Amino acid sequence: MKRIIRGLCLSVMLAATQLTIAQAPNSPDQARILALMKEVQAQQAQIVDNEAKIETKVADVAEKVRVARIFAARGR
Repeated sequence: MKRIIRGLCLSVMLAATQLTIAQAPNSPDQARILALMKEVQAQQAQIVDNEAKIETKVADVAEKVRVARIFAARGR
């Protein structure tokens, strides 16, 4: 029973420590990491936007090719 209580207290203390560390970046390294994380998130958002634009352009080209094939088949 005492082991369970000790384990529970230890896990609560570790969780509380992690929460306090995550709330306030005290060191310059943590602030730098947060800045880098934000930059990566912005880059990922831009990549998603670019992929959507590419998919739209590919769909447009595919539609034009489809229409061209239809007209080519009728011309024979």
